[in-house]
Amino acid sequence: MDFSRKSGVLLHPTSLPSKEGIGTLGEYAYKFVDWLKEANQSLWQILPLGPTGYGDSPYASFSTFAGNPLLIDLTYLEKKGWANKKDIVPAEYIKKDGPVDFGAVVWWKMPVLKKCAQFFLDNASKEDTELYKKFCKEKSSWLNKFTCFMSIKQFYDSKAQNENVSSSIWYDFWPKELATCNEIAVKEWEKSHSEEIEILKVIQFFFDYQWNELKEYANQNEIKLIGDIPIFVAPDSADVWANQEEFQLDKDGRPACVAGVPPDYFCADGQLWGNPIYDWDKMKLNKYSWWINRIKRIFELTDVLRIDHFRGFEAYWSVPFGEKTAINGKWVKGPGIDLFNTIKKKLGDLPIIAEDLGVITDEVKKLRNDCKFPGMKVLQFAFSIDEYKSNGMTNYFLPHNFETTQCAVYTGTHDNDTLQGWLENLNEENLVLVAKYILGQEISLEKAKKIVKSGELRKAMIKTAFASVGAYAIIPMQDIIGITNEGRMNTPSTTGANWAWRMNKTDLKTSTAKELAFLSDMYARNM
Repeated sequence: MDFSRKSGVLLHPTSLPSKEGIGTLGEYAYKFVDWLKEANQSLWQILPLGPTGYGDSPYASFSTFAGNPLLIDLTYLEKKGWANKKDIVPAEYIKKDGPVDFGAVVWWKMPVLKKCAQFFLDNASKEDTELYKKFCKEKSSWLNKFTCFMSIKQFYDSKAQNENVSSSIWYDFWPKELATCNEIAVKEWEKSHSEEIEILKVIQFFFDYQWNELKEYANQNEIKLIGDIPIFVAPDSADVWANQEEFQLDKDGRPACVAGVPPDYFCADGQLWGNPIYDWDKMKLNKYSWWINRIKRIFELTDVLRIDHFRGFEAYWSVPFGEKTAINGKWVKGPGIDLFNTIKKKLGDLPIIAEDLGVITDEVKKLRNDCKFPGMKVLQFAFSIDEYKSNGMTNYFLPHNFETTQCAVYTGTHDNDTLQGWLENLNEENLVLVAKYILGQEISLEKAKKIVKSGELRKAMIKTAFASVGAYAIIPMQDIIGITNEGRMNTPSTTGANWAWRMNKTDLKTSTAKELAFLSDMYARNM
């Protein structure tokens, strides 16, 4: 599928302003769509939408099919008649502005959502009740197991906390019959916990309803949503628990091996991600039905898809379970083109972007090209003074070296520092190199520092992304408004302060929208 020239903004909904302590699908989500339209942008890229757990990462979700309840807008529920106004008043400790305090938001909002769900069950109109029943029927393939999983998890998480147990993950702490997803045990649990499971289903209905209305509004304004999924899923998820035969697990549900990446120049021990690895042979026998359902679901929610760690479909780094580092792993072949041919045969020719960053082999490039998926170009990765001294300006992330128009160009991703923060922290030689390339002229260190401070170099890099031949130019919102590294979304291999940035209500400026609209018009990105 060919991608025509477009541009847009990367912003996860949690980063929107809101009085609920976290961005929601309410008022400011619609204002952001209006601002995108004013800015003549046609793409809104988000991060994965699933419910997050420890670490708050959208890339480590309890389900790849479900929605994050924290994104539900409570005021919207009250206006629909699905919540009692007195129940949705934010607690005093909820921050109206500034970074998301996930612990505080979860502590306050989840009980409120359960109250709202009960209110809906008690008071919903016949028409709304029918809508809910239709949702439950249409999504039953994942909804039933997800809500059952979360019901069991809530019970045993609480039990583990009371008993001061360090791990409550299902294969370590649940009774064996439940941990192995025994059909009889699961049905007994569903029967004895039907009321709380129903509440969890209503909460998912709230998310789905609100998200679909927002997506429809964006599409009506000629804005496409770009979704995102990680290649692997979290071990503590309904995805693994309910589909254990699809993963490389032992008889008790523990992973036989886990995912990561090998040691490299940046990390001597490699990266040990800990995700269970798919049993691709078993999945192939099942005609990749789990993957087809996963892709189908994300295209219900979004219009375009970015798949994280695409290289893992060609070959993945497999590490024996229990290892402390990723050193003792090995490369194992993935499903390759067979998976994507099967998906295409079942779902058609879908607009998919392959995250092909890192050390990419010729085999991975061939797979990406055979799939006809555009890859990614990140400007922050294009400049190295050492590489320049050795090979000149030959880095393949530099716009003049793009080998195809079929790519998505970014100033940075959710894993990068903000563009302004990155520029401010470059060493002097690298800074001068960036300034020379972006401005196309000789420049002194003093002048380079001056144009960094003023924001001129940041804006010129955004212009470079727009001017490139890449089909998509996508700029993180932090880079557009010029926030420094306090706006960084994620620092890989760290926990505690990630995913929390929120924009201010005043950041949606008409002047900034006009600047983006000019770039889109000048570089033909409104096609």
